[in-house]
Amino acid sequence: MKLYYVPGACSRVPHIVLNELGIAFESEKVDPKNKIVAEGDYVQKVNAKGQVPALKLDNGEVLTETAVIAQYLADLKPELKLAPAQGTFERYRLMEWMNFIATELHKGVGPLWNPKTPDEIKEATKVNLAKRFDYITARLQGNQYLMGNHYTVADTYFYVVMSWTKNLGLDMSKWPQLLALCERVGQRPAVQATLKKEQ
Repeated sequence: MKLYYVPGACSRVPHIVLNELGIAFESEKVDPKNKIVAEGDYVQKVNAKGQVPALKLDNGEVLTETAVIAQYLADLKPELKLAPAQGTFERYRLMEWMNFIATELHKGVGPLWNPKTPDEIKEATKVNLAKRFDYITARLQGNQYLMGNHYTVADTYFYVVMSWTKNLGLDMSKWPQLLALCERVGQRPAVQATLKKEQ
């Protein structure tokens, strides 16, 4: 299989998960401006959405969307328990976290990336994010990870999105539990290997 990624983008999530699995895979960096890859035009040949990540499977199928790819990969090695088993209620809890991170955090920071966003919108965005951070902090009480005391792909996704806060100028000192979670995730060998590759 082959992962198409942009360093530091949300494609870092499946990149980390692939390294967690310890399976062989190819990776290709996509230039976010010209979107040209080995096959030619990325939008025409790989992912018509024009975004990363995209995971090309050995049978030629292409999966997109961070949360979907991460869960697909986790299911390749269920013994690692990066995702609860399909059909269990805990799996739906994982899906709940993945969707929350995708919609409330990942897309939630969007206005802060755009230099043309008016200041009042940026401030409103920060207020909304603070509410989300408060919610996650409350859910983390007594837990090491989002799903309790076992690391899952939800923690990977959370870690990657939270890694953007420094570049966005967000002061996270009010949420030490979130920083501690990111520190735990960041020390994992798979994360370190991914950062080395992408940087």
